Parts: sequence; C-alpha cells; structure tokens
Amino acid sequence: MISDATLKRTHNCGQLRESDLDSEVRLCGWVRSYRDHGGVIFVDLRDRFGITQVVFDTPEEGDEAGKAMYALADSLRNEWVISVAGLVRHRGEDRINPKLDTGQIEVVSTELTVLNESDSVPFEPDSFTEVAEDTRLKYRYIDLRRPEMTRSMILRHEITAAMRSVLNEEGFIEVETPFLTKSTPEGARDFLVPSRMNQADFYALPQSPQLFKQILMVGGMDRYYQVVRCFRDEDLRADRQPEFTQLDLEMSFVTQADVMNITDKVLKKVCTVAGKEFPDQVPIITYDEAVDKYGIDRPDIRFEMLLHNVSDIVAKTDFKVFTGAIESGGSVKLICVPGGAKFTRKEIDAYTSFVADYGAKGLAWAKLEDGAFAGGVSKFLNADVQQQLRDAVGANDGDILFFAAADTDSVNKVLAPLRVKVAGDIGLYEPNSYAWCWVTEFPLVAYNAQQKRWDSLHHPFTMPSCDDLDALMADPGAAKSLAYDVVCNGTEMGGGSIRIHDRKIQEKVFELLGIGTEEAEEKFGFLLDALRFGAPPHGGLALGLDRIVMEMVSAPSLRDVIAFPKTQRGTCPLTGAPAEVDDDQLAELDLKIIVPHQK
Repeated sequence: MISDATLKRTHNCGQLRESDLDSEVRLCGWVRSYRDHGGVIFVDLRDRFGITQVVFDTPEEGDEAGKAMYALADSLRNEWVISVAGLVRHRGEDRINPKLDTGQIEVVSTELTVLNESDSVPFEPDSFTEVAEDTRLKYRYIDLRRPEMTRSMILRHEITAAMRSVLNEEGFIEVETPFLTKSTPEGARDFLVPSRMNQADFYALPQSPQLFKQILMVGGMDRYYQVVRCFRDEDLRADRQPEFTQLDLEMSFVTQADVMNITDKVLKKVCTVAGKEFPDQVPIITYDEAVDKYGIDRPDIRFEMLLHNVSDIVAKTDFKVFTGAIESGGSVKLICVPGGAKFTRKEIDAYTSFVADYGAKGLAWAKLEDGAFAGGVSKFLNADVQQQLRDAVGANDGDILFFAAADTDSVNKVLAPLRVKVAGDIGLYEPNSYAWCWVTEFPLVAYNAQQKRWDSLHHPFTMPSCDDLDALMADPGAAKSLAYDVVCNGTEMGGGSIRIHDRKIQEKVFELLGIGTEEAEEKFGFLLDALRFGAPPHGGLALGLDRIVMEMVSAPSLRDVIAFPKTQRGTCPLTGAPAEVDDDQLAELDLKIIVPHQK
C-alpha cells in the first residue's frame, strides 16, 4: 500500500537549484537511467519538468534500513516510477553538469519507494531517432516522455493560453459550437455519424464552425472565439490530419483590416511565447502578385529569387518548347539561381527529376559564364535574347536560369516548389528564420473544368469585392473576394474573410455556384433564415493551431505536436481505430455491412 506521504512532492525534477542546498525534499518521477559506480548508485530521475540526479550512498555498518534502501536502489530499472526523499547537496565543482538546469545539485536519498515497476520498454525515450513512427505512435505514452515531445506539448499549451489571453483582452468571448451537426458542402468530405434515435439519418462532424459562428454574429455576440476541433475526411500528409485544432474567431462591424490587425496581435504574442520574432508590420501581398512572382498563393518570402515571365523575350527564339507553349496561350517563366552555374550535370538532373513529380516533362536551363550563356538551351538563345534575359532578371556571371514552359498554372506549379527547394539547398535563408505575410484579393471562384461549373475558392459565404451583382454574374472569373490568408515560411497558418450578411447576395452567390433555390434551402436554410433577421456585417478567421506549433518547434510533421495523432492512413496505432463494431451495434443503428471489409 502506497502511503499518502510518498506522493507529497515538495519539488518537481527540474526545480532544485543551489539556493535549495541542505533542504529536505521529496521527488517523484521515472528512472531515466541508473549507474552503479562501485558502492554509489546514481539515478537520473525524470518528470515533465526536467531531470534531477539522485544519489544512493553505501550504507554504514549496522544501518539495516540503509542497506534495504540501497538493495532496492540496486534493483531499479529504466522507466520504473519511484518516490525519493533526501537532502539537497552540491555536486562539487568538478562534477557540475551544464546541460541540466539542476546540474549543480544532487539529492542524497534517505528514503526510496517503488510506486510501480515497468517492463522493458519497446524503445528508450532518449533514443527515438532510431524508432519507426508507427512504433512511436503505438506506444505514445512512452514517446510523450521524450524531452522533445514534452516541450512541444508544453509550448502548445502556452501558445493556446496566449491566444486566449489576447482575445479576452480584446473583448472576445469563448463560445462552444456543436460537434454533431448537419452535412454541408465546405470543400472536403464529411465524417458522418449515424443517428440511433432518427433512423436512416446522419450527423456530420464539422469541418469548421463556419455557419455557427456567423449565426452567433446574428445573435449579437459581436466578438466570438473558440479553440475548436475540426474534422475533414481527406487524403493525409505531413501537415494535415483528419481531426485538427484551430483558433476560430468572428467579429461584427469590421473590415478585413480589423480582422488582420487582431490576428497580428495574436500571432505576435504567440511568437513572443515561443521566443521567435514577429514583424512590427506584416507585409501584404495580393493574390495576383503572389502567384505571378512566387508561383503560389502561400509565398515563402524569406528570400527573393522570384519567378519572371519572359514569354515576350523568348517568343523570338526558334525553341519549339518555348514558342509552342506561348502559341497555345501559355507562358515561359524562369528563376535565376545565384551562383547556380556551379551545379554539376548530376545536380541539374536531380532537379529535373524533382520537378517531374509536379508534372514537368523536363527542365530547361542555361548557365551564365564569361559574359555568355552556356549549356542547356543556350544554343537556342541568340546574343540579343541573352542580353534581354540578363537585363530582365538581373542575372550575373555564375548564375543559372531554370525555365518552365506550359500553361501558366502548370508553370507556376513546377517553379514554385523548385524555387523553395533550390533556395534551401544553396542556403538563401536562415533555417530558423520566420517571414510572415498576408495574401489578399483572392478570386471569388475558380472554374471546375471537369464538372463545368464555378467553385468557391474559399467557401460560399465569402463576400465578393464587387458590389455590382450583375457584373459578378457576367464575368465570375474576374471577381475578387474579401478573403485573406496569413502565411509563414510558405505555409498557410490561417485564413478568413468578410462574410456575406445580405441574404440576396448570398442567394446570388449560390446561384453562381450552381446551387439552386431548393438545394440552398435544404442545405443552408437555417443560415438563409438567419440572414433575414438583422444580420450585421461581420468577418473572421481561423488559425491552424497544430500548424503554428509545428512551425514554432520546426517539427517535420503535425504528428510531432499532437498528443494522439493519426497516421497517414488515418489509423491510430495506440487504440486500433478505426475498428469494426459488432452486429448488435449495427442493428441499433439500422445499418448493415454489405461488402465485407478487407483488411
């Protein structure tokens, strides 16, 4: 039986300092390591706060209690859970461990209690680099003991608290919205939940609280926020999970500048907590500028090396790849890589293979050496074209030009990732630097060629920039929206928009998207009804909490900053989810598995 006294810690394992010398203390934690140094046993005791060295000295002759404690200490193994009482003493100047916050002191044990033993763990928490990720996720409780995981979880908590503190000071209130709701098209597949009480009907887990937060504005809540779980049944990757957390906020009577200013305050506080810099003024880039210069609507602005459209210049050449793309309505763009002339043919071929993953059939290039172009497509570029290219992109001797030629969307799709890849390879930016920007003036809709219809670029509740609805219907592709994304180092950290608060405008946008009156009433009737009763102008934004923490700790995957994540197959190795359910549960839901699941 464990006594209450053995659990009454006086300090945690990262707390003791020289100021605590000669104090009687009690610590509890896990045995990180133990060492027998010929009559003296050293144990590194770990909890989430840090590590303290505990010493078990050889007992004096006749000290039976001391002998029993020493024998127990000699039996300890890694990851056993113990309680230790003892006296704090200095390690000695020659034995100080500068790597530990507690490295100047140690605790000489006077009492030892084993609270629980541990089997041999599948991996040691300090050697995770050699462990497969599936194993780490299956034994997540071991993985969470790693210092890196512990720090990520603590920082995640601190960031969340910082977000709340800023919004609380700005007059926001936190309101919870339902998890069991109605399926509405928002761009990804819903997770569906069958209803037992309403046979043959289904709830959907929310992709976001979008409609509820708009209704809260109609309800007069004025400033709302929520740290909320969202669900999307989509293909997974390193920065995407089927369930994720976002900071959701909505404000009434605001412009997009107001929403962006509040978000800047939140992000500045987040970066302060994480020990990162945040700019006094976040640059604003329009969507068109971002796509033109960076090839993507989430630009990495830590470095220059912009995309240049050189279609007018190379249209004068005889190179069919270039002229054919231009004649087909496409374009030729390039990036100028400083110092890239030193690339070997093997390295150039590696970049060619890299862009093939993005649909490129090849990668045209030319080096600048001794005042002229050399190699690659240089033979197709006469002296006049070469000079025009040099002037247009500011190229110098020692540089290399990488070209892409196709329809403009495909060119951007190829050069945007190549730009980032090359910049990382040649060190154009500091690995731990952070560059934030806002992207604004997004198109309202994008044309879906497969289904021959217009789709919302963000969601169908985004306010158009255009006040003239007739012009909007006449040329939807030219319409801009009051949408905005915040980007850090080429990763979208959040996005939002000013919402449609006028029912007539909302119905017009539904019509543009091919959503008829009956379908609109069926899927969005509750929102349309709300817009009839004095909906204020409003707008908001959602920040991806998982992505922000991932960026702040430079983690390679969201799975490193979420306590219990899913794999890229959407499974949970810890619990075995998703899993089959028995026939009785299916019968209660009036469901039947028609095709047996093949595992």
